[in-house]
Amino acid sequence: MSEEFKAIETQEAFDAAIKSRLERNTRTVTEEVTKKYEGYISPDEAKKATDQIEALTKELETGKATIADLTAKNSAYEISSVKMKIAHEFGLPSELAERINGKDEEEMRKDAESLASYIKPSHQLRPRSTEGGDQLSGVEAAFYKKNPNLRKG
Repeated sequence: MSEEFKAIETQEAFDAAIKSRLERNTRTVTEEVTKKYEGYISPDEAKKATDQIEALTKELETGKATIADLTAKNSAYEISSVKMKIAHEFGLPSELAERINGKDEEEMRKDAESLASYIKPSHQLRPRSTEGGDQLSGVEAAFYKKNPNLRKG
């Protein structure tokens, strides 16, 4: 204890005296913080992750909208197909197929049946018999006279 106390009079002398203590304290605090927040991400990494999440969310929403649009179109096509099939079964013109209403196929059939009762075919198909038993109209006879290589019936 022979050293005598020496007063510090300048900032440089003070910095030199506590330099090692500051370095040790900084190292200790850095190690504690590193251990405490180990496994966490940095703010820059968090920003990148947030940007990626936003981009993927937008892509997902676009995909959902596309799926909803395609599902609606598919449903409309299926309904139209069923209406055309029912119209054909009941002898309705294809122009009237879209007028058929109903929640399901059974209701559509009932509606088509009632619609068909109001519509009479514009022409009657006459049954064709085999060769010669059927008289040809004037137009048909003229046609076959001009085209003798075609078969009748």
